[in-house]
Amino acid sequence: MEKKSTDHIRINDILLGGLERPALQYFCKIAPAWATPDTMTFIGIFGALVIAAGYILASNNLAFLWLASLGYVINWYGDSMDGSLARYRKIERPKYGYYVDHIVDTVNEFIVILALGISSLVHFEIAAMALIGYLMLSAHTFLRNYVDNVFKISFGKLGPTEVRVIIILINTVVFFLGNPSFGTLLQIDLTLYDFLLLFVIGLLFLNFIIATVTTTRELSRNGE
Repeated sequence: MEKKSTDHIRINDILLGGLERPALQYFCKIAPAWATPDTMTFIGIFGALVIAAGYILASNNLAFLWLASLGYVINWYGDSMDGSLARYRKIERPKYGYYVDHIVDTVNEFIVILALGISSLVHFEIAAMALIGYLMLSAHTFLRNYVDNVFKISFGKLGPTEVRVIIILINTVVFFLGNPSFGTLLQIDLTLYDFLLLFVIGLLFLNFIIATVTTTRELSRNGE
C-alpha cells in the first residue's frame, strides 16, 4: 500500500505483482524521452482496437484470436505504463490522470466487449454481462475511493492483469479446440467461448458481492 498525491491509499495486491512491478520499472527506465504518459494511454487504446479487430476477424478464422491476444499485451503495456511512467518521472497530474485513465479504461472495455459480442464467438447477451460485471466492480472501486480514500483495484489477488492473462488463455484454448456449440437445459446452444467467458463473469460478480458486503460491514462497524 502506498499513499498517493491524490490523498488515497492505492492497493494493487495481485497474483502477478511480483513479476509485473519489476517489469514496469524496467520499461519506465528504458522508455525514450518522447514517450509520455499520454503516449502510453494512446498505446492502450490502440491495443483495445487491435483486440476488437482480432475478435471480429476471428468470426471467419480462429487464427485471428492470436491477434486479439497480442492486443491484450499491447493494451496491458499502455494501460499499465501511463501511471507508472508518470510516477517514475515524478510528473504526475493526479486529477487529470485519474479521470482520463478510468474514462479511457471504460471506453476500451466497451470497444472490446462490443466487438466480442458482435463476433460469432459468443452470444451478445453474455458479452454484455461481462461489461456489466466490469462496470459494477468499477463502481465499487470509485465509491470506496470516495468514502474511505482506499483505491483498490485487486480482488482476491486478481486484477486487470490477471483478467487479461485468463482471457488470453481462453483465446488459446478456443483456437486449439475450436469453438463448438453445446446444448443446455435452457434449450439455448452455447459455444465453448460462452462457457469460458461465463467463468470470468462469475469471478467478476463474486468479487463484486464479496467486496460490497465487506466494505458495507466495515463502514457500519466504524459508524461511518
